[in-house]
Parts: sequence; structure tokens; C-alpha cells
Amino acid sequence: MTKIAIVTGSVRPGRQSLNVANWVKSIADRRSDAEFEIVDIADFNLPVWGEAMPPSYGPAQSAEGQRWAAKMAEFDGFVFVVSEYNHSITGALKNALDYLAPEVNNKAAGFVSYGSAGGARAVEHLRAILSEMQVAHVRNAVLMSLFTDFENFSVFAPTEPATAAVEPMLEQLTAWTKAMEAVRAGQFSPVGANA
Repeated sequence: MTKIAIVTGSVRPGRQSLNVANWVKSIADRRSDAEFEIVDIADFNLPVWGEAMPPSYGPAQSAEGQRWAAKMAEFDGFVFVVSEYNHSITGALKNALDYLAPEVNNKAAGFVSYGSAGGARAVEHLRAILSEMQVAHVRNAVLMSLFTDFENFSVFAPTEPATAAVEPMLEQLTAWTKAMEAVRAGQFSPVGANA
């Protein structure tokens, strides 16, 4: 069965990331074409990335990094819960991604974001990072505003448009996740792989 991780994007106290991830999972679990699991980056206590070699050359040396990479390797695709900080992703999410390479290569990703502008700017930054990591990201995304989807900017209360956007994103993501399984199996070669 195809496995998709719902990855939190924040570790700070008072974060909404885990609440949003649980909401996404409650919708995703209605599907029968994939299994969904929440992966909370806060559970891994990752130190600031300072490995001697980049992950594309070998595994992390730290026990935390190895445990994180092994967990992410279990999945065929990812939903990233993206909270926007300073027009970009959180430092915690960027740090977590820096530990990875083969664990995410030729897999697929979708996005559920939130912020004052729906988290759109953060998602655009994350798309660039994931492109470099050879992750296929889907067009459909769930963008939520702190002004409408959070009561008093602190209590997660998704609106109907936000809720309605989850299923189209998951539909694209599961299709792309299955397509990328074929790429990893060698049934299709990425462009330029044999050049």
C-alpha cells in the first residue's frame, strides 16, 4: 500500500502545525488508495544540521539524523504542513530537510499551508527546495489565512473553502505518488538520467 507522511513544519510551543496535520489526516483517512501517518518533526529533536558530508554523499552521523532519515525513507509521498515565517518556511522544517536526500528523491509532495497570506510565499520557497531534492510537487495546495481559518489568530477553525481544497490536493498527490513509485522502480527514467 502506498504510504504518505503528513509532516509537521514547526516545533515551537503553541504551534498550530500538529493541529493542522491531525485535521488533514482526518480527511485523508477517508481514502482507500493510500495509508497516511503523521510525522512530527518535533519528535526527532534534530540538532542544527552540521554534518561533515551532505546527505547525498552518505547518511547522517548523528543518531537523531539517522532516525529521522530512516523514518522519512518509509514513505512514498509527503504532505508538508507549512507555517509561514518571514515569508518563508520555518527554520525547523528547512533544518529537517537538510538531513535528507535519497530518502525523498523521486517521491511526491503536496502542501497545506497557513499564514497571513495563506502561507503561499512559504510554499513557493519550499517548492524550490524540493525541486533541488528531486521531489515532484503537485499544483493543488491548501492555503489558509490566519485571518479566516484561525479564531483570534490562535484557534484552528478551518473554513469550508479550506476543507474543500484538501481532497483535490490529495487526489493529485496520490496519483503523482504512484507515478513516482514507477520512476523509482526503474520503469521510467527521469529526464536527463541517462545523458
